[in-house]
Amino acid sequence: MKREETVDHQIKMCWHAIYRMYNQQAVKHESTTSMAFVVLNIDPVEGTPATKIAPLMGLESRSLTRMLKSMEEKGFIYRQKDPKDGRSVRIFLTDLGQEKRRVSRETVIRFNEAVQGAIEPEKLDVFFEVVGKINQLIDSKSIF
Repeated sequence: MKREETVDHQIKMCWHAIYRMYNQQAVKHESTTSMAFVVLNIDPVEGTPATKIAPLMGLESRSLTRMLKSMEEKGFIYRQKDPKDGRSVRIFLTDLGQEKRRVSRETVIRFNEAVQGAIEPEKLDVFFEVVGKINQLIDSKSIF
């Protein structure tokens, strides 16, 4: 089997293309794709516990810690102790972070609209079904 014929290769190549496309947009706004995903995962009103962000993004907490520090230095976010749980820290968006979230959200929506406009709904339904089954297969750990 050629590598181009493998499921994982096609998913990886597609994700890299999407990531590059998003990064080209993020750079225009002095951000990165990863930072854009972080601001999209922070509740714009209530903030989000720092411990909840990494799992939402599929990251290790160590990686997120460095990114949050950078985002704080850029003025996208600020940290505040959780008033209900003094041991926990919530991450909030600054006004600049809210703007980055708006731009990121618009970019994601534009991409999805372009895909939906180019691919028939029935084919997208099949795509989502297949991706869902692949995720179930991975989650079931019955592959190896």
